[in-house]
Amino acid sequence: MTQARAQKRLVFRFAPSPNGRLHLGHALSALLNLKMAREAGGAMLLRIEDIDRVRCTPKLEAMMLADLEWIGFEWDGEPRRQSMHFGQYKAALDELQARGLVYPAFLSRTQIKALAAADPLWPSDPDGAPHYPGSERSHSLAQTEALMAGGADFALRIDMEKAIAAAGKPLSWRETGAGSGGKTGMVEARPQCWGDAILGRKDTPASYHLACVLDDALQGVTHVVRGADLFHATSIHLLLQELLALPAPVYHHHRLILGPDGTKLSKSRADTAIAHLRDAGVTPPEIRRMIGL
Repeated sequence: MTQARAQKRLVFRFAPSPNGRLHLGHALSALLNLKMAREAGGAMLLRIEDIDRVRCTPKLEAMMLADLEWIGFEWDGEPRRQSMHFGQYKAALDELQARGLVYPAFLSRTQIKALAAADPLWPSDPDGAPHYPGSERSHSLAQTEALMAGGADFALRIDMEKAIAAAGKPLSWRETGAGSGGKTGMVEARPQCWGDAILGRKDTPASYHLACVLDDALQGVTHVVRGADLFHATSIHLLLQELLALPAPVYHHHRLILGPDGTKLSKSRADTAIAHLRDAGVTPPEIRRMIGL
């Protein structure tokens, strides 16, 4: 067998959520993925992250696909829709729960914020959300079942301390992106910075963290190219990959396109939406110039 045939084909993916109109930041990520995939002779996959069945609608999905086609993004095969794979996410979550690494947590965001506000030393995750206090880690099965029987809302959170112990070793990932604060090569994962992060909810079988890790493995993704705002999320993704015996891709976190106020673009901003720019007469080649490609 030749060396070329023996090498595994590289697989890239772009994974937007159809919960609003795509903007220039999405255009950068999509077209950079495509450029890197084609230059490497690899596959370019499209994944539709539509777990949120309230905010993600067929109409928004159709508009999203139209925006992607207009800017020249192309993909191989049929898109993977997360909403069609809830069973796979639930199975992974059940496995982690059976191993004692996940527990039902009943405090609301308002309650967590109130506790954090009373303690100036309360830790926060990289997105600025206060860590969960872990009140239910010591609950008995009877206590947990009583709360559930009463209809209390809950989230399924990872017991971070137990999960890190179960991993049994320091974790690191290979980083090739220039948008990662200058960190390239092997980067040490620090999942503890997320605290007891949510992996699922009462009415949703997976959070972003769990679903994207499983999808990447199930789709054979070898290279994850995404915005620098997700750089720190890689730490918890590495931990989940280790716990579930999943392969770890190479990560490439690219620069973000920022608004005039220095913050990352939002789907609520109409002026940077791809559809708005198209209606204003901007062409796909001009979009590429605007995003630096």
